[in-house]
Amino acid sequence: MPTRFGNAAAVMARALQLASRGIGSVEPNPPVGAVLVDDDLNLIAEGWHQRFGGPHAEIEAIAQAGERARHSTLFVTLEPCCHQGKTGPCTEAIAGAGIRKVVVALGDPFPEVDGKGIARLESLGIEVELGLDSKAAEKLCAPFIKRVTTGRPWIHAKWAMSLDGKIATHSGDSRWISNEQSRAIVHRLRGRMDAILVGTGTALRDDPLLTARPPGPRVAARIVVDSAAQIPLNSQLVQTAREVPLLVAATPAAAHDNVRRLEQRGAEVLILPFAAEGNHSTHAAEGVNLDSLFEELGRRRFTNVLVEGGSRLFGSLFDGDLADEVHVFVAPKIVGGTEAIPAIAGRGNSLISEAVSLGEVHFERLGDDIYINARRQSLFGRGTG
Repeated sequence: MPTRFGNAAAVMARALQLASRGIGSVEPNPPVGAVLVDDDLNLIAEGWHQRFGGPHAEIEAIAQAGERARHSTLFVTLEPCCHQGKTGPCTEAIAGAGIRKVVVALGDPFPEVDGKGIARLESLGIEVELGLDSKAAEKLCAPFIKRVTTGRPWIHAKWAMSLDGKIATHSGDSRWISNEQSRAIVHRLRGRMDAILVGTGTALRDDPLLTARPPGPRVAARIVVDSAAQIPLNSQLVQTAREVPLLVAATPAAAHDNVRRLEQRGAEVLILPFAAEGNHSTHAAEGVNLDSLFEELGRRRFTNVLVEGGSRLFGSLFDGDLADEVHVFVAPKIVGGTEAIPAIAGRGNSLISEAVSLGEVHFERLGDDIYINARRQSLFGRGTG
């Protein structure tokens, strides 16, 4: 880390790097980083929001700087707050520290801030510059921005597949398509999620625990989309429901006895509307309205939700244009067979021009596997990165 930065962009890049350290620990708050420099861009102090309920990035940097903060410039990745939350307003702390200028990458869309933080700083006689490296800040804060502006969490879709696009053989066998290195990445993903979502088929076929091993900074709620609430009581998910939260997303078609038995074992059953298309008598297994489910998770302030399959659930997800980001692990294996299970079912698209386009695609070699991480191209230029 440099003690003197070459230019303002380099200072903000450091602030963004610091902010990323909070991902998984600060939600439902956004990840934020802050750097204090003097007139010659010499480093004075830095900080980041480390945990939900803890000091904000600006406060961490100011505390580290002490008297050296006076007449300095603060670079911060998100507009400073101006309201009393779990901590006091950062705008007042900035003014109290004698900071003369604040460079902000991105405005905060949270209604209690949303331009008011900048206005408050300016009313206190502090110079404010907005917009330096805003695109990078948008990408970093995209899950927070989506939840605040739409009321829904950021939806990650994760699957492992063979080179010919299969997630299981015709018999349903899927262990293990990906290698240990890929599975380690999945566990790290799980460790920063608010919830992990699977369909009934995956819950029945794989009997998963859906926990992060080793544990990450968050303990994700496990959610099964099971319109009839028929998940077996001896499944690992139900057996551990008192240790790790389990939600069963069902519909009014679920038998009262099924709901009661699950609740007696510690699960929470959400009765949600039927899916918009088809009718519940012919779509009882996959008939939950995902829009309603994600709206409910947003009300609970869930920021990141990981969907882990199966094929029909992914089909509903992509048919409904509900996925924001994908994590795909491709193994150098050929499964073959017309009855083998594809990664994504559903209606699909009639034309290639209608296919979901991915942007900011990143590839990583994990032994023989390839890890592909990308976001929907349609998100870019819409303020969510």
